[in-house]
Amino acid sequence: MFLIDMFNKKTAMPDAQTALPGRETAMPTSVTHFVNGRALKGPYPEGYKEVALGMGCFWGAERLLWQIPGVYVTAVGYAGGYTRNPTYQETTTGLTGHTEVVLVVYDPSTVAFADILKVFFEEHDPTQGMRQGNDIGTTYRSAIYVYDDAQLAEAKAARDLFQAALSNSGHTGKVTTEIGTAGAFYFAEAEHQQYLAKNPRGYCGLKGTGVTCPIGA
Repeated sequence: MFLIDMFNKKTAMPDAQTALPGRETAMPTSVTHFVNGRALKGPYPEGYKEVALGMGCFWGAERLLWQIPGVYVTAVGYAGGYTRNPTYQETTTGLTGHTEVVLVVYDPSTVAFADILKVFFEEHDPTQGMRQGNDIGTTYRSAIYVYDDAQLAEAKAARDLFQAALSNSGHTGKVTTEIGTAGAFYFAEAEHQQYLAKNPRGYCGLKGTGVTCPIGA
């Protein structure tokens, strides 16, 4: 019974009253990106844009995203929940409401938001609800948190295009990606930043559906 209760808690979103309270002080994290040396917390170049993407475990997702030409810097963290400045251990309980995300800072003159969305939808399975493969819980839900109305409209349009592509391919799943305006982003602890650059043989659970996202086609 205890294991069942714990599983249910991890896959059910808390509300503001039941979420862990957290703390006022931010978790210590890295100052610079381990791969490119740029400042994780900025300041970022004028005109650059941000988006936070949840694709399951953030280790593999960050490695994928920092390699996109035009991406200036990436950082992993927690978003979409209630707990202030959560720890990694707290988020894994499912009691913070956060999902693991990658903050992507990109140059829109070099890489289109559509290109980032295409990678997002093709490189994980956004139909699994509160999980990605063997990673189960609210922290692994698919999410796009945007910073302006144009991004919001484009993300929703991409979701609809990918849903149609899935259906046309015979995939019966429904896209469950949470799309909304970004709230607080909490930087994860230093050991999680660019984890797979520091630990090349570390765990990566990324796995797409094999369906092409037709955005931009």
